[in-house]
Amino acid sequence: MDIIIPSTVMDIINILENNKFEAYVVGGCVRDSILGRTPNDWDITTDALPEKVMEIFKEIGATVVPTGIKHGTVTVIIDNDSYEITTYRIDGEYKDSRRPEEVIFTSKLQEDLARRDFTINAMAYNPKKGLKDYFNGSDDLKNKIIKTVGNPIDRFNEDALRMLRAIRFSAQLTFDIEKDTIEAIEKLSGNIKNISIERIREEFNKIILSDNPKAIYDLYNYGLLENFMPEFKLAINTKQNNPHHIYTVGKHIIKSMENIDKELILRLTMFLHDIGKPKTITTDDNGIDHFHNHPLVSKDMAEVILKRMKYDNNTIDKVLTLVQYHDQRISTKKSIRRLLSKIGEENFKDLIKVWKADVKAQNPDLLPKKLENISNVDTKFQEILEKNQCFSLKDLAISGKDLINLGIKPGKEIGEILNKLLEEVIENPEMNDRDKLIKRVQISAQV
Repeated sequence: MDIIIPSTVMDIINILENNKFEAYVVGGCVRDSILGRTPNDWDITTDALPEKVMEIFKEIGATVVPTGIKHGTVTVIIDNDSYEITTYRIDGEYKDSRRPEEVIFTSKLQEDLARRDFTINAMAYNPKKGLKDYFNGSDDLKNKIIKTVGNPIDRFNEDALRMLRAIRFSAQLTFDIEKDTIEAIEKLSGNIKNISIERIREEFNKIILSDNPKAIYDLYNYGLLENFMPEFKLAINTKQNNPHHIYTVGKHIIKSMENIDKELILRLTMFLHDIGKPKTITTDDNGIDHFHNHPLVSKDMAEVILKRMKYDNNTIDKVLTLVQYHDQRISTKKSIRRLLSKIGEENFKDLIKVWKADVKAQNPDLLPKKLENISNVDTKFQEILEKNQCFSLKDLAISGKDLINLGIKPGKEIGEILNKLLEEVIENPEMNDRDKLIKRVQISAQV
């Protein structure tokens, strides 16, 4: 098997070998190369101790950073690109389901590969020595199987995040998780509470951004999701006895995620847009379910979830806006301008994507008419942009400075007048003319 290694990575391997050490590319880059994918990163493993690695590369003028020297990892920066070089190691005892108490360096590659999480990530390659695959990872790649190296109970007790990683790799690669590995996840799922929410969030992001966001079912079924996202439990089986829906809330959520671009804000929006429906369900005399006010309830729940997961404020703000307006029904240019003034142009563009993803996960019999309505809104939205119709203060033809020149004292009144003028311009775009607005202010002042 030949793996094409980038020239700089090959230079690093050659430098280590010229200094009488072993060196291999290892882990995900080997896995992805075998699958015909382009690796994101190229990690190198060696029997050289970290201090020796630093010495070797400093001598040739490379920038060297001891990023994880305690655990044997040194980062070498060449041409502004970073490469991690890690010494073969054996992990000591794990006491917190997160990290080993100590690291023992070893001269044997096989011992280093034995500590890794999954067989498909426990392969190393050197152009001269070929593929080192002591745990049959290449066979598991062929058979599309996610399997731990050795006993899955041991691997997950060492680092509980590996349970999420198993589901993440399954989602990204469209692989099945081996039976014993699943049983171990189910048994140890509660240990995920020992992992920082930031690490959990990063794996969760990768799952929902994959081609298979339905892997959320695995998170739920194996007992992981309830430990960091318990709100989804109510949604998963809540029925929607309503002409507009044919799926449970949970299934509708997953399908809506499959219908939208693989962008974090959009996927998070679809995951959370109906999370509040179970709390708002009512059934009328005809047996039809209704979910009045569910966008606002979902928004409130989404805020709690996103803050608990420690997402950044920009992501939280955008997702909450889209969740709040995901069920908004508008049709006229006036109503479009009003909504634009509240959420802005970029959010409106995303909201159109959200509307489409939402209705595509509803009753297919009603889909053509709903898509036609959204298309009509989009067409009117584009016309508003093409005609430069005003929907925000920055596009208003009059400014605070103009009002001051008209004799209005600086202060709160300036903002009130501008907002009132904006409302009038949203109602009637032809009013967005400087002379007309000045005259409007003068008339109001006289009154």
